[in-house]
Amino acid sequence: MSGDSSIEDIREQKIDEMKNQTEDATAGEAGAPAEPVYVNGVDELTSTTSEYDVVLVDFYADWCGPCQMLEPVVESLAESTDAAVAKVDVDANQQLAAQFGVQGVPTMVLFADGEPVEQMVGFEDEGTLRSLIEQHS
Repeated sequence: MSGDSSIEDIREQKIDEMKNQTEDATAGEAGAPAEPVYVNGVDELTSTTSEYDVVLVDFYADWCGPCQMLEPVVESLAESTDAAVAKVDVDANQQLAAQFGVQGVPTMVLFADGEPVEQMVGFEDEGTLRSLIEQHS
């Protein structure tokens, strides 16, 4: 009987190791999240921009027409690039928006290695944003 329990223990250990290897491989391939991350406050933004090499931050407002037009572009970039995409609601995070000099929406700020490297105000097409991300990836 003790032989059966040892075999079962080894089997469970091997299954756990295989699961961990699969999760590690998947995490390495995925890198940044495949959908935008909603950020509230400077601490969350700092955490997000330091966790990923390249982060595109979309300062937006729900009532903003160009922001709504930009939404599918932002979602596509999150899904198809190595950059993380963060969204900051300027109405709920006025101090954070002011800290980055956001005076109009949408404003996109590209971070590389935790530092802001590009800032764009107004609607930008997917190709332009993708090109900026690739320059800093």
